[in-house]
Amino acid sequence: FDPKILLEKKPGRVDPWAKAEAWRYTGPFTRWNRFKGAFPGLGIATVAFAGYCVYEHMFLKDEHHHG
Repeated sequence: FDPKILLEKKPGRVDPWAKAEAWRYTGPFTRWNRFKGAFPGLGIATVAFAGYCVYEHMFLKDEHHHG
């Protein structure tokens, strides 16, 4: 859902709240700035998990196979 769709210019329509709503989409309130801090440790956790998976695959091989 993009609230900017509701603010589209149409002939004969004037939005009296345009100036009051403009701050919501600029500066620290842009879409990227609102969501970039939503998962603060996700990047570090992803790298740590990938590193552990590589370590486990390379060094902790199970030599006891049934098959």
